[in-house]
Amino acid sequence: MKTPRYVVGGAVLGSLLTAGLAAVPAVQASAVAPAPAAASVLHATLANAILPWPVLREGRNSMWPPATVRSLQYLLNARGARLAVDGQFGPRTKAAVVAFQRAQHLAANGVVARTTWLHLIISVREGSTGPAVRAVQDQINFRNNKNGHTLNVDGIFGPKTKAAVMAFQRAIATEQKGFPVDGIVGPLTWQALVTEALSG
Repeated sequence: MKTPRYVVGGAVLGSLLTAGLAAVPAVQASAVAPAPAAASVLHATLANAILPWPVLREGRNSMWPPATVRSLQYLLNARGARLAVDGQFGPRTKAAVVAFQRAQHLAANGVVARTTWLHLIISVREGSTGPAVRAVQDQINFRNNKNGHTLNVDGIFGPKTKAAVMAFQRAIATEQKGFPVDGIVGPLTWQALVTEALSG
């Protein structure tokens, strides 16, 4: 598995989170938004700089920590499944994946790779609620080596969750110019979260 250039380690991110949750400075938006074609190229470039989406399947997923499987389970629950979020990819999780893939007209093989992730993720931001927010909060906590409890995993995307997301985005943006630091968990931030960027 290749190592992304921007992995600075959980301890560094943990200190960023601890220091930055009270007040994360707003990032000034550019006065001129990039043209759609330029934005698309930037998005593709950044997506390629992040580790590829995890490939998860029933059984042991030893390349990925339980937090990655928990994110999958939270996202499946956000799409209507009723799974216990335990970080174990067992038969019930596989059945939920297959059902989701069929509903989305994807190859229903129970394997979660890039295409399934891209259909599964839900963009969340301040004011969002539900299991997808719990996945974000759980991922932030996974990166806090101090006590593993930066955020309450309550499914409510409030100011503390936004500040933690922005600290995470800012840490990646120090190496990946153009990475969005907006407090919104869209496709790029989801990809960085579920590939465990900044967790080592």
